[in-house]
Amino acid sequence: QVQVVESGGGLVQAGGSLRLSCATSGHTFSIYAMRWFRQAPGKERDFVASITWSGGVTNYADSVKGRFTISRDNAKNTVSLQMNSLKPEDTAVYYCGAQLLKGTTYWGQGTQVTVSS
Repeated sequence: QVQVVESGGGLVQAGGSLRLSCATSGHTFSIYAMRWFRQAPGKERDFVASITWSGGVTNYADSVKGRFTISRDNAKNTVSLQMNSLKPEDTAVYYCGAQLLKGTTYWGQGTQVTVSS
């Protein structure tokens, strides 16, 4: 198993920045990729960004390209999501997931991001 804990959410004005962190523990050697998803009230959970654990290959949703940056620190078993130029529509609970080679994803409890206009 892999344990995942997010941190760094909060309230920010539109145009501001936040940095989310995701700490992993347990069988981290089995992680293939780390993923950030978000879920706004009354909406489905949507993909935000991902990064492969070994090669560092990144992928972003069109809605955040150019504004968000995902990065990893393999030595510390952490992943970060730097969010710049935030918009009110970025308001959501952000979830970090550790995707294993066999396909299972372990999710954290989520962290709230609120962007005021």
